[in-house]
Amino acid sequence: MEKVSIYQISQATTATFADLYFRLTFFFFIERGSKHVETPTQGEMLGCEGDLMIFPPGSMVTMVNRPILGEDYRALGVCFTHALIDAVYADLPSPAEAKGVQIVRAASHHPAQILALIQSTLEDETLPDVIRQHRLLEPLIWLREHGIYLPTQVEDHPISQVRSLIETDLSHPWMANEVAAHFAMSEATMRRWLSKTGQRFAKILLHTRLEHGLSLLQTTDAQVSEIALDCGFKTPSHFSDAFRKRFGIKPKDIGSAAK
Repeated sequence: MEKVSIYQISQATTATFADLYFRLTFFFFIERGSKHVETPTQGEMLGCEGDLMIFPPGSMVTMVNRPILGEDYRALGVCFTHALIDAVYADLPSPAEAKGVQIVRAASHHPAQILALIQSTLEDETLPDVIRQHRLLEPLIWLREHGIYLPTQVEDHPISQVRSLIETDLSHPWMANEVAAHFAMSEATMRRWLSKTGQRFAKILLHTRLEHGLSLLQTTDAQVSEIALDCGFKTPSHFSDAFRKRFGIKPKDIGSAAK
């Protein structure tokens, strides 16, 4: 099993991010500000400081991160692989209704405790790998004991499969026929396959690159010009224009005030 990934997320101004796709299970531990989320099936939800918001794989959401006055929005994001989730939840029957996005409230469950466990485990370089992997299961066991269900039998959606391939090298000039060949199908067959999702290949490619760019803007100090090239855009201006068109905000306005 692989390690979890953890990201420090900061944002200086309120922005709305529509149609964000989560390929893996993702946790947001909100440290400052609030997170407003809307999904087609659950409507609107609000996560506040200290809360944990859990996004299952395959989630498509609209998200608004809102800083507090005079401060930037801050959260810690933690990404879990399917293998880690399966190790804890595979023996549970699937619930009658999909859980979707779930909120673990600070006041009642104190999710900061499991965040501290994840951080201490990842930061301790003296731990043998087998012990580290065991300890990374403990936060998931804690959630299970508190009635939080995480899906294990994740349907391999076409969007997820295509995005997974694109993410292997975002700077590569991916073409539809090349991607179709990877999945052992003709380009026409792939387009019919993707039509079930309501998204064309070009849109999936663009969204994958822009969402990775958004993640880098929120979690690193990299320059916009560097991020643009890393995400497969020919020029920084091309990236900035596409980013502003999709999210309604310039890339340079995402970073924290301290940057």
